[in-house]
Amino acid sequence: QVKLVESGGGLVQAGGSLRLSCAASGSISAINAMGWYRQTPGKQREWVATITRAGSTNHADSVKGRFTISRDNAKNTVYLQMNRLKPEDTAVYYCNSVVLSRTDWGQGTQVTVSS
Repeated sequence: QVKLVESGGGLVQAGGSLRLSCAASGSISAINAMGWYRQTPGKQREWVATITRAGSTNHADSVKGRFTISRDNAKNTVYLQMNRLKPEDTAVYYCNSVVLSRTDWGQGTQVTVSS
């Protein structure tokens, strides 16, 4: 099992930046990929970005060019750098990890973008 703890959310004005962090512990060496998702009330959780064990990254079209997923292996941490934030980016952001068929989730961190 992998334990994930997100941090870095907050309130920011439109056009601003935030960096989210996701610290992983537990069966880290078995992780195949880690990702970021977001969810607003009444909507399904939406995929934002993924980084694989090999370091390949992929981003949703809605955030491409503004958000960047990265990782620091020494710190067992994955980041989501969010630039040029928009009010529609407001959501609870969740980190996840995939080990074979198992997916673990963090508790989420709130991001609020004011117009």
